[in-house]
Amino acid sequence: MLLFSRVQHRICAISVRNKNALVDSRCGNVGSTTSLKDPWSGPVTSRRGVYSNSSSRAPDTSLFVPLNVKSDVGGDWAVGAELTQPLDRSELLKILNKFYKRNEMQKIAADQGLDVQHSAYDVMNQVIESNCELELNTLSTDECVCLCSPGHIDDLYPYFMRHAKQIFPMLDCMEDLRKISDLRVPANWYPEARAIHRKVIFHAGPTNSGKTHHAIQRYLAAKSGVYCGPLKLLAHEIFEKSNTAGVPCDLVTGEERTFVDAEGRQAEHVACTIEMCSYWVHIQMIRDFSRGWAWTRALLGLCAEEIHVCGEPAAINFVTELMYTTGEEVEVRNYKRLTPCSILDRAVESLDNLRPGDCIVCFSKNDIYSISRQIEIRGLECAVIYGSLPPGTKLSQAKKFNDPEDPCKILVATDAIGMGLNLSIKRIIFNSLVKPNINEKGEKELDTISTSQALQIAGRAGRFSSIFKEGEVTTMHRDDLPILKEILSRTVHAIEIAGLHPTSEQIEMFAYHLPDATLSNLIDIFVSLSQVDGMYFVCNIDDFKFLADMIQHIPLNLRSRYVFCTAPINKKQPFVCTSFLKFARQFSRDEPLTFDWVCRLVSWPLVPPKNIKDLVHLEAVHDVLDLYLWLSYRFMDMFPDANRVREIQQELDSIIQLGVRNITRLIRATETSATPGTDPLSNQRRPGPSPVSPRKVRGAPKAQDSGVEAGQLDKSLGSRLVQEGLLTPDLLRQLQKEWSKEHRQEEVGPLLKPNSH
Repeated sequence: MLLFSRVQHRICAISVRNKNALVDSRCGNVGSTTSLKDPWSGPVTSRRGVYSNSSSRAPDTSLFVPLNVKSDVGGDWAVGAELTQPLDRSELLKILNKFYKRNEMQKIAADQGLDVQHSAYDVMNQVIESNCELELNTLSTDECVCLCSPGHIDDLYPYFMRHAKQIFPMLDCMEDLRKISDLRVPANWYPEARAIHRKVIFHAGPTNSGKTHHAIQRYLAAKSGVYCGPLKLLAHEIFEKSNTAGVPCDLVTGEERTFVDAEGRQAEHVACTIEMCSYWVHIQMIRDFSRGWAWTRALLGLCAEEIHVCGEPAAINFVTELMYTTGEEVEVRNYKRLTPCSILDRAVESLDNLRPGDCIVCFSKNDIYSISRQIEIRGLECAVIYGSLPPGTKLSQAKKFNDPEDPCKILVATDAIGMGLNLSIKRIIFNSLVKPNINEKGEKELDTISTSQALQIAGRAGRFSSIFKEGEVTTMHRDDLPILKEILSRTVHAIEIAGLHPTSEQIEMFAYHLPDATLSNLIDIFVSLSQVDGMYFVCNIDDFKFLADMIQHIPLNLRSRYVFCTAPINKKQPFVCTSFLKFARQFSRDEPLTFDWVCRLVSWPLVPPKNIKDLVHLEAVHDVLDLYLWLSYRFMDMFPDANRVREIQQELDSIIQLGVRNITRLIRATETSATPGTDPLSNQRRPGPSPVSPRKVRGAPKAQDSGVEAGQLDKSLGSRLVQEGLLTPDLLRQLQKEWSKEHRQEEVGPLLKPNSH
């Protein structure tokens, strides 16, 4: 009998699987895993352990939007009242409330895919108004329902479930939704890659160890290849290096396609950004909460005989284990740093102690403005590099700093220098060790930089082939130096998980079952139902949902809406967000976004910036033009003027370069135009206190240390930086010296407030 039951179970399993299998291997569809893995054959094991199977887990039905089920009868007709007493709705609510709190009912409902506690309110709310009144009136008689008897309350279950499925129709397709969102075996999404034998070479070593150089040499020697990096700057660098070496190479980024062949034929070599494709990857970003999915896809899905991976040693074990799931071996090549780099025993403490080849690393654009102004006061020139600058401007500033004939010998930069720029730096100076980060929940928090981040930045000092044969690392402030030494002495945390992200095909299949759900809601439901094993996590989707909610009211088909929501935009820039909304609205009208339309949107032509506020706006305009180019490669007919837009973007890049070269003049102009109640560096009136809650940070100055009377103190940029731990006593005193005595009462006075710690 046991054998027969197992055979019968196996036959049923095969028939169900053949009926429900979703095969779309061409698109890397997660549904393809159901056709390659028998869900009834027991758990699949790997070195890490057993894949979790949460198919019995009740979904979070709070994410499901209930449908309104209208009664077919008029509100004045008390259905069933002729058989019973009139329906007392308050008593009915008590009955239903008592019903859904019963553990037995919650367990039975969970087996049907319903979380009673989360959905009961919606059911109770609508059941009173629905066409179930006849049945509920019948159940409300003294003869059928005894309110004090829990056993009789259980009789409501079949009516409750029937109505729940009316307002939550997805309950009937829950198994299909779970199959679509099953992310446990992503290696099986890429059958073409599994069909070939791939050789994986991991180049492991610290910054400036030559690991990328050796991988690139193999790339140039190969008959064909694809290079991929995390930044457009890196793709541009390999594009230029390859063509200079006589190896024809095309460039592919989200916003740009450059073919070296005059007739547009594709070259055998391509340099691109990770989201476009990949061949060689900086694998430490595989655990990135926002972009890790692209690295995972590249490592598992590339159809190539050789995969060269460049990264830190902390990723070796994980990559080896990940390749074990694909049946592929990993060859590890270890590298050591080519030039020495030491941590100094003394902090810089004052900008008067700067030397040629110094790079001051800040984690705030406002700090960059302040420090560059202070350097200029001392009669020194400095280059400035931060993340929101256009790539051309970054390269221009890097070239200025590297040029031995240029008087500019100091660099002020954010951690953007950590990847993508070759710089001749002698000494790295950390102005702060506190950086805003995005955690796994998508929340912004201030935290001390990690060991991996510190090593990546510190490793820029004394780069091999630069004029400096040794590198040095220190801090601006004395109190930070022992902390930096402790950070750099730690062992880098091993990488243990890789990111995944739902594809457009998976979301489309969800939408087929849930046609009334919004895109943001579909994503939430997908993540809620998704199943991953211990090697993976679902990447943060807050940016995606932010854009989805922004354009939800605009009529777009699902595929177009999904593409718009994957656009790489800076949601902190109001002008960029407004332009994104206008792009989507114009697109929905089926009206092409022409060059003239774009020029009107950005008020082209633009003039050089007169202050920092103008410079920030020009950076936002550059991002808007980037967005146009990104969309033009996905909707060519609707964004037809990519070439003309690229031309004005290059012209805008030159205007921004001019502004950055004169950044200290812009800062002075901003300070002069600042009015009371505004922040000097933003020239915008403050709506209220900083959104970041005050916290006590090491080295924060006290009011009496500043030399400013308490009566002069007020809220400003300075107080916010103090509260966030991004301003220290030395820097504060340096800033105060900047202001002339006649303006101290007006402009320096607001810099601090009492009890700023």
